[in-house]
Amino acid sequence: MIRDAIEADWGAVIKIYNEAIPEQMATADTEPVALENCLAWFQQHTPTRRPLWVMELEGVIANWLSFRSFYGRTAYYPTAEISLYVSPSYRRQGVGRQLLQQALSQSPALGLRTLVGFIFAHNQPSLRLFQQLGFTQWGYLPLVAELDGKERDLVIVGHRVSS
Repeated sequence: MIRDAIEADWGAVIKIYNEAIPEQMATADTEPVALENCLAWFQQHTPTRRPLWVMELEGVIANWLSFRSFYGRTAYYPTAEISLYVSPSYRRQGVGRQLLQQALSQSPALGLRTLVGFIFAHNQPSLRLFQQLGFTQWGYLPLVAELDGKERDLVIVGHRVSS
């Protein structure tokens, strides 16, 4: 079941995010984040403007997707950056695809016309997923991140969900 995240889900959301950090595939954070440091981020998400969704399977949060205002200026309101994280226990089971499809279908109701994502170039599974759902490469930033002494490229993907 896909639903809006509630305060009781915040611990699971942070856990899934922190599980991604050591893999160095999905986030540029290099140290785990604490729930108390993310409260403002959680509170920025509202169901009707910039939601944070979770997928709950048999009482367990399997993954989450968030919408974030792009570039923080009013003129960019119809564009949102999306982030998608899947618990290691649920990877390669289609749950990420389901949340991303939900984002694409619900974006017009949220007043969104464009979705963008920032994905490390070495994160081929995510790049394939986004491409399969109609995202295309809109930008490429070479060597902009350093993870464990290795420089990494960032791919900017985008999708027009309505015009």
